[in-house]
Order: sequence, then C-alpha cells, then structure tokens
Amino acid sequence: MEFSGGITASLAGRYASALFDLAKDRDLTGAVEGDLANLAQAIRESDDLADLIRNPEISRDASAKAMDGVAGVLGLSELTRNFLGVLANNRRLAKLPEIARAVAAIAAAQRGEMTAQVTTAHPLDDSQHRDLAARLKAREGRDVKIEANVDPEILGGLVVTIGSRRIDGSLRTRLNSLAQAMKG
Repeated sequence: MEFSGGITASLAGRYASALFDLAKDRDLTGAVEGDLANLAQAIRESDDLADLIRNPEISRDASAKAMDGVAGVLGLSELTRNFLGVLANNRRLAKLPEIARAVAAIAAAQRGEMTAQVTTAHPLDDSQHRDLAARLKAREGRDVKIEANVDPEILGGLVVTIGSRRIDGSLRTRLNSLAQAMKG
C-alpha cells in the first residue's frame, strides 16, 4: 500500500493497516470506514463509552461483551465487530479513536483524497462547508475531506489542519497576536 509510513509506524496505525487490508480483501472498506466513524462519534458523545474503552480494570471478556453490545446497537459489520473483539482481547480499546483516524487517513489516501481537520467557533452550514472544501481543493490540488469540529474558545474564524500543516485563522489567535504586539 502507498500511504504515509508515519501512519503505520504507530501501534494504532498497524492495527488500522491490518483492518484496512482485511476490509479491502472483502470489499468492505466503505462499511468499515463508516463503522469506525460511527464508533468514534459515539465515543465522543458518550462519557460512559469513553470510560469503558480506557478503563484497565474491566476484564478482557467484559470489554469484549460490552463492545459487542455497542456494535449491535450501532449496527456495525461483522468484520468491525470481530476487530473490536481483537482489540478488547489485546487490551487496545483505548487506541480505538486513533485507529479510526488512521483507517480514515488510509482510505482517503487510497481514494486520492486528503483529510482536513477544521475547527470553528460555530458549526458550518452546507454552503460554508462546500465553499471551504472547494478552496482547500484548489489549494491542495486534490479532493479534501473535511472533518469539522466546533470549539467556541477560538471565538471566531477557523483553524485548518492538513497533515502536519496548520492554518490558524482564529479570532483568538489574532487577538493574542495583537496583545503581544501592543506589549512591545
């Protein structure tokens, strides 16, 4: 596969690469990518689920059963369910958010896309989302998938991270820069 060695160098990247290879062999890459995106969202939205995957006191068997229940509720594919069982048995559930990001990055690279993490103070509407995607595509020369996050602490503007590059156009950063300039 031709994607960043940085992804596969990490533990999460190796799990992601193995899962992606299995999904590709079974023609399930879209399903697995969607499953992991749903799981990552569930982890962000549920403190109980986030605690479950990070709690080392929960036995491997209990973790596996709990994750199988979560997989059932979310309607995840059999491959993803089996993968969650492997993670539970190897005590690697805490790496699940990183694995989800790595699988998304690998899949995007396979499609010739880039992924941009975009943080705004308020949610983007559809028009803003399309306009930003078009501008990023023009800048990068290929399709850019936007993963939007909301952080009211940036006050306004946006922060875009593509790979190791960051474009910080937030009002918070601008105000901090102005304050520093005024101090002399």
